Amino acid sequence: MNWNEIEADLEKMLTPKRFRHTLNVVEAAEKLARDFGCDPDQARLAALLHDCAKNLTDAQLLDWAKQHQIKIDRVSQNDPQLLHGPVGAVLVRDRYGIKDAAIQKAIDCHTTGCKNMSSLDKIIYLADYIEKDRSFPGVETIRQMAETDLDGAMMMALTNSICHVAQTGALLHKRTIDARNDLIIKTRNLK
Repeated sequence: MNWNEIEADLEKMLTPKRFRHTLNVVEAAEKLARDFGCDPDQARLAALLHDCAKNLTDAQLLDWAKQHQIKIDRVSQNDPQLLHGPVGAVLVRDRYGIKDAAIQKAIDCHTTGCKNMSSLDKIIYLADYIEKDRSFPGVETIRQMAETDLDGAMMMALTNSICHVAQTGALLHKRTIDARNDLIIKTRNLK
């Protein structure tokens, strides 16, 4: 499928609000890619597809995960919407013919983060987090940091997410904690 076909398909699949969010993420990802030396076309495509599985029901996400041998940990079992990234990574291959492993991985980890995030992974995570319609405490500071420091913005976003999830009493995904710890170890040159 080409860009226009994918965009038209997503517009039918997603709610109007989710589709508008998707287009905002595309815009943010393209800017971040240019600012941090990533392929803007690759970032735009990953951003366009990042939420392709978002409107699946919990049961559908769990079924997709089981059918495609995606690990369903206890946190995801209790909050299946966390699977929309990993399921989306499979869906982009099967439905849209996207074979680019980097795009698949960026979609896979855009909600929770993960260890060893590439620049593209970070760009999609951040673009999703700071797109122009997002409004929550701290987002402006993270947007400002994202103009000059990709890892600094990631650290702020991951920390903010962990604090927010903990304060709401929801379950924290281990991949988010691993992503933050991995980033600290790498940026501080720890062992």
